Amino acid sequence: MFDIKFIRENPKIVKEAAKNKNRKVDIDRLLKVDEERRRLIGESENLRAERNKLAKEAQKDAAAREKGRALKEKIAKIDETLKKAEEEFKQLMYQVPSVPDESVPIGPDASFNIEVKKWGDVPEFTYTPRDHIQLGLQHDLFDIERGAKVAGFRGYFLKNEAALMEMAILSYTYKKLVTKGYIPLIAPSLTKEFTFYGVGQFPWGREEVYHLEKDSLYLSGTAEVPVTSYFAGEVLNEADLPKKFVAFSPCFRREAGSYGKDTKGLYRLHQFNKVEQVIISKNDYQGSLKLHEELLHNSEEVLQDLKLPYRVMLMSTGDMGEPQVKKYDIETWMPSRKAYGETMSNSFMGDFQTRRLNIRYRNKKGEIEYTHSLNNTAIASPRILIAILENYQQEDGSIAVPDILQDYVGKKIING
Repeated sequence: MFDIKFIRENPKIVKEAAKNKNRKVDIDRLLKVDEERRRLIGESENLRAERNKLAKEAQKDAAAREKGRALKEKIAKIDETLKKAEEEFKQLMYQVPSVPDESVPIGPDASFNIEVKKWGDVPEFTYTPRDHIQLGLQHDLFDIERGAKVAGFRGYFLKNEAALMEMAILSYTYKKLVTKGYIPLIAPSLTKEFTFYGVGQFPWGREEVYHLEKDSLYLSGTAEVPVTSYFAGEVLNEADLPKKFVAFSPCFRREAGSYGKDTKGLYRLHQFNKVEQVIISKNDYQGSLKLHEELLHNSEEVLQDLKLPYRVMLMSTGDMGEPQVKKYDIETWMPSRKAYGETMSNSFMGDFQTRRLNIRYRNKKGEIEYTHSLNNTAIASPRILIAILENYQQEDGSIAVPDILQDYVGKKIING
């Protein structure tokens, strides 16, 4: 949620940001409702003050009692109107996206994203490489057919070395970040509705989320949802910031907007496992941008440890999402796609989420400020397995196991 004071003072900037993020927001209506809301609040407070003054007189004066009753009725009517204005104000505020950083490229879609970094050599095969589905079937690494039978479309079973490899890469990444000082968490996947409004997934992305209506709970698609909400409604101390977390959680996504996309294999799934980085930091814009780069570096290190070629993309306004101030995607080379595929996402949110979640801190001057929030996919599986299996395949159909995973998997070569 944006600061209404900033919106009042910079309506053109906010309108332009919404336009650049492909979001229709009635800023003029928001400002009109805000003005009406503030007028009603002032009027209600003035009438209450007047009624309080009459309270002592009303004990002895019938006229004062009658005037007090009239004021009470008038206040009730104003408060009813105010309640409606507050609700409309809240709903309009929920629709305002954040203003992107000046470094973010302006454009309506992914074609305006900018490649800012590339690492590793794309493999050149002297033979026709197999895709991960062929490799998986050849070595009995997963079962998509029975997965669909049991779990429906996009269901799957990981098997044998693939199952070990998933556990290995998740554990490796998790431990790596713990050694960097990140607080380890196992995060809940079932969370309350306010957490989704808090991180900015609602109201925009409601169709992507599984809802358990009987329990009034939702299945989160990332540990960003519960972990960013960890301090909701709390006031922290500046000396304790930043708080850096590394969290594991199963993730669930309906993929409602992806009909017909990546229908085969392990690229786009309804359920997967992920290790997420989340930082709650003080309200220091430049300091948070540095933390944003730190999160990026952590994910890059994992891919470099795996010796997988990748590139870093700076996302354009139309492809970055509503809450983000600045966002990188890390894309890893996938031979079967003959292209890089997204494997990590790295976002700086400013105080957009923390205003919604009411996460604040007391600074050194004793003043209360909203914190900043950041998050990054450290690793997600089984999508990362696509890159590992396809890049590490050998001409004879066998698959080399990355050096850092060999002790976990228990072998150097997967050869059936």
